[in-house]
Amino acid sequence: MENPKFKFEELTVYQKSLDFVDDVYSITKKFPKDELYGLTSQYKRASVSISLNIAEGAGDTDTQFNRYLQMAWDSSKECVVCSTIAKRQGFISEDDDKAARIKLSELAKMTISLQKYLKKSK
Repeated sequence: MENPKFKFEELTVYQKSLDFVDDVYSITKKFPKDELYGLTSQYKRASVSISLNIAEGAGDTDTQFNRYLQMAWDSSKECVVCSTIAKRQGFISEDDDKAARIKLSELAKMTISLQKYLKKSK
């Protein structure tokens, strides 16, 4: 028997959000151990929240999905701040911060586009 698939797993924005989570988990391995319960935890939770909100809202009403997409967008902004702090504290390089920002910008554009689509389809 093959693994069951859920409809939200087909969304490109969801797939890209998972890719970003992988990046965050990888990059936070560079953080100091004393940040484990601070910035490391916050950055991981914010990145995971993007994927969770997309999944949770998908399949609900357009209005509800739009609300969850807004929360995903809010979590994206939180990740920008986490990346900025990590760069300023010297935990990550300028290039790591730039790479995160590029991916977050792409996620934000996809999220906003999906929100606009949902509003039009009413």
